[in-house]
Parts: sequence; C-alpha cells; structure tokens
Amino acid sequence: MAKKTAATKSKVKYSKETYTFWYESMLLMRRFEEKAGQLYGQQKIRGFCHLYIGQEACASGAISALTPDDKWITAYRCHAHPLGLGTDPGAVMAELYGKATGTTKGKGGSMHIFDKEKNFMGGHGIVGAQIPMGLGMGFAEKYKGTKNLAICYMGDGAVRQGA
Repeated sequence: MAKKTAATKSKVKYSKETYTFWYESMLLMRRFEEKAGQLYGQQKIRGFCHLYIGQEACASGAISALTPDDKWITAYRCHAHPLGLGTDPGAVMAELYGKATGTTKGKGGSMHIFDKEKNFMGGHGIVGAQIPMGLGMGFAEKYKGTKNLAICYMGDGAVRQGA
C-alpha cells in the first residue's frame, strides 16, 4: 500500500469564483506587463522598468488568501501587486509614463508604485530596503492590536542585504 502524503489525505476545493479571480487577475497582470515591456522598448516609458512576468500567481494567490486590511510591500517589480489589489490599471500606467494622474502623481515611476487606499505600501528601488519596512508594518499592526498581516515580497538577492 502506498504511503499517504499530505496531498493525498486532504484535497482543498476552491470555488469557481476563486479560480476565475486567479485567472482574470493573472491575465490582467501579464497583459499589463507585456504592454509595459513593449512601451519601454519603444522608449515611451523612461527610467527603469522591471517586469513581473512569470510571477503573477504569487501575487494573485496571496491576494486571495489575505484580507483588504492586510499591508503589502515589495521592491521594484511592483506593477502587478496593485493591479491585483484593485488599483486602476490606468493610474498604474500613468505612473509609468510620469503623468500627474499616476498613483504617486508621476513622481515614482516604475519602481515606486504606491496605493495607500489598497494598503499597498509601495515598491522600493533599493534591494532589500522593503524587508525592515515590512517588519515595521507588521509590528505596527501587532502594537495596534489588529489581526492584520504585513506581506513583504523579496527575491533571493534581497535576503542578505543587512537589516
């Protein structure tokens, strides 16, 4: 008899709505990033433009697992997170173009998207800088006595950055 693993003991069932949310949010993120990459190649988006292509499931899955009151922070691959959280794609694209209608009035560009209304505390251009800030956000929620979480995205290069 085969040994039972955690995967065979219990199968989690997700609703059609959850699968639809994942698909639609990942598709929005991917298409947005593809267009941003195209526009960057045409030099219509200035500065840097770091894409989130291939990582959409990370943001989409986490968004469906957390609550709207939880806090989010990441580094400079930060276009997809606010899109998944419900930020207007036009406002994110306007930010990439440096327009006043952008999420930070066009001053942050690709690496510094921010949306306080969605509890997205931003992308940060310094590798690893989001880690101590994310920790501070988590401690702030603890001190306030909430049950809110802070999720901090980082890559392997950010793990050893000091703080």
